[in-house]
Amino acid sequence: MFTGIIETLGEVAKLTKDGENLHIEIKSPLASELKIDQSVSHNGVCLTVVEIKDDAYVVTAIQETLEKTNLNTLKNNALVNLERAMKLGDRLDGHIVQGHVDGVAECINIKEADGSWVYTFQYSYSEFSTVEKGSITVNGVSLTVVDSKKSQFSVAIIPYTYEHTNFKEIKVGDKVNLEFDIIGKYVKNLMQPYS
Repeated sequence: MFTGIIETLGEVAKLTKDGENLHIEIKSPLASELKIDQSVSHNGVCLTVVEIKDDAYVVTAIQETLEKTNLNTLKNNALVNLERAMKLGDRLDGHIVQGHVDGVAECINIKEADGSWVYTFQYSYSEFSTVEKGSITVNGVSLTVVDSKKSQFSVAIIPYTYEHTNFKEIKVGDKVNLEFDIIGKYVKNLMQPYS
């Protein structure tokens, strides 16, 4: 379980294909604090630490993860948003995030807004939706929806978030990972009769 509050950025040091799996080596100041088997969110994707090196660690993404997320677009030196699993009793500064990505969205617009930025994203699946002033996780970042339309939403990014996450690298046309609000998903499920 995560909160969507990014702890730090990691840098992709090495990508190694192993059958259908992808081993991702991440250079990060968190490496020395991690343990094998710990869960870490990478751009919103919960992955297990399988190896620790001096200033880096390795996680493995299986084929299903690569198909449903933007991890299949990673390149060496890419910045990755990192968050360790929350501890019981910690403050929930963002919202409840599982690290189970629902799918990807495409950035279709970035607008500067006098010191902040408004990013608009579009997605193509209909089983999820956003709610204005509701929560959404984009690349692991807990955000508030400022404008919600069918299969599209916008979020406002303050300078701190811009500088401390990989939002500064997102361009129009880029794919991002989305995890819709777990409470909203349960409510929507309850409102729809089983078929």
